[in-house]
Amino acid sequence: MENIALIESFSEFKDDKFIDRVTLMAILEEVFRAALKKKYGSDDNFDIIINPDKGDLEIWRNRIVVEDGEVEDPNEEISLTDARKIEPDFEVGEDVSEEVKLIDLGRRAILALRQNLVAKIHEHDNTTIYKQFKDLEGELYTAEVHHIRHQAIILLDDEGNEIILPKDRQIPSDFFRKGDNVRGIIETVELRGNKPAIIMSRTSPKFLEQLFFQEIPEVFDGLITVKKVVRIPGEKAKVAVDSYDDRIDPVGACVGMKGSRIHGIVRELGNENIDVINFTNNTQLLITRALSPARVTSVKIDEEAKTAEVYLKPEEVSKAIGRGGHNIRLAGQLTGYEIDVYREGVEEDVELTEFSDEIEGWIIEAFKAIGLDTARSVLEQDVKDLEKRTDLEEETILDVVRILKEELED
Repeated sequence: MENIALIESFSEFKDDKFIDRVTLMAILEEVFRAALKKKYGSDDNFDIIINPDKGDLEIWRNRIVVEDGEVEDPNEEISLTDARKIEPDFEVGEDVSEEVKLIDLGRRAILALRQNLVAKIHEHDNTTIYKQFKDLEGELYTAEVHHIRHQAIILLDDEGNEIILPKDRQIPSDFFRKGDNVRGIIETVELRGNKPAIIMSRTSPKFLEQLFFQEIPEVFDGLITVKKVVRIPGEKAKVAVDSYDDRIDPVGACVGMKGSRIHGIVRELGNENIDVINFTNNTQLLITRALSPARVTSVKIDEEAKTAEVYLKPEEVSKAIGRGGHNIRLAGQLTGYEIDVYREGVEEDVELTEFSDEIEGWIIEAFKAIGLDTARSVLEQDVKDLEKRTDLEEETILDVVRILKEELED
């Protein structure tokens, strides 16, 4: 195969792989030099001339003429007799340039050279894709469902790039068919071997934040700032927003008339319940707002321990805790404080930890995980509801109820 024919056979990559011809020629030179080094031991005395416009390539080997019988390095030196076969007027000490044809490298070397070219071009392509998507980390992206696997959905974008949406990055209610368009954020991009792995997420708080940027003009324009987002994907989320313009109501602007603005975001997230609250540097007020829809009576804060004791009327407690303990858990994440809820006016109550002699620690922790940390807070709940929320067996819950009742009666 002629040099020019080899180059032309790879010109298709310019269009198919979005690789410019100059870069292609640079890769060609790199691969050719590697082939020359392998065959001749060194490529230092070779000139590779590439003409991108013509798609032509020439290889010239430069050697010094020495007396017959004095050639020590055939790659660097040429005998006078052999030099005069190229041109009859060469003399000892002169430089000889001789063109190297691909056929001189041998058939196996040419096949290896072609394989290396393909590998280098793919490597360049992968590096370009990696850099492109690395710059998109944390940004919204849309791609089409190409293949559905048990642990992940494989997506393809308009340029044919493969994007992975793992099962644990999907909202529990997500259901996609082949051909569906999927929105998420580019969460991470990493090289696995030489191939970029692009991971999309729909469960990240950043996804909800980016949806606010896209769907709410005041956020996009910078008039409203999203200060913090916390989520339990598919269940509940809390978003703290602020505005430096007193004329703008950030919560009202984000929610819209009768929820019109936030409705599209809720639908995108599988009907995730979104609480939007006004951010404030006043910690007590922030905690009070974070526990909405519950109405807080008072808050006692321990700044060092980062804990807050919140007092509410008994009928407000269940609202503060929320279904499955979601509301109080997200309020804690949003504010950065561990929140304990207390019933205002209920004096006779006992912390669950006081029952550690009679109730095993892991059972107490199961109740605390859903925001129930006192005897009365447990007794006020329905047993069947507790069974669903804690994953404890009914018999275990009934034993706990009996122990708590006996203590309070005494």
